[in-house]
Amino acid sequence: MTSPDSDGLLAEQLLRLTRRVHRIQKHHLEQRDLGITPAQSRLLRTLAHWGSPPRMADLAERLEVVPRAVTTLVDGLEASGKVRRVPDPANRRVIRIELTDDGRKALGELRAARRSAAEEILAPLTDEQREALGGLLNTLIDGAPVARC
Repeated sequence: MTSPDSDGLLAEQLLRLTRRVHRIQKHHLEQRDLGITPAQSRLLRTLAHWGSPPRMADLAERLEVVPRAVTTLVDGLEASGKVRRVPDPANRRVIRIELTDDGRKALGELRAARRSAAEEILAPLTDEQREALGGLLNTLIDGAPVARC
């Protein structure tokens, strides 16, 4: 059984690791000079996994941000030619967001930057430790909901 102190320490370690991951990923993105922020990167990755072009409201929901934040991200990505706004064929009042060829190319660069960052972060671990970490992270990600008091 773990103590509240050890749980607090684990939580702090996870937060520190998250900050380190973000810092290293940002560094690898800056090295590639893509001009894409981490938030824009997340939006591009989300778009890439969507079947048909989503509405901005759908993106906001998926990214768990307010719609205005998505508008700002899309504005920046559209200005750099990575995404475009397109009318919905069934309802011209609805605007959907789709990746451009430049956006798909940027995604390839983003994936390479993330792989480089992951290699740097995971370098101290053996293959067995990486496998164990993956299993533990999956357990935490897919874990049971927290009981409400």
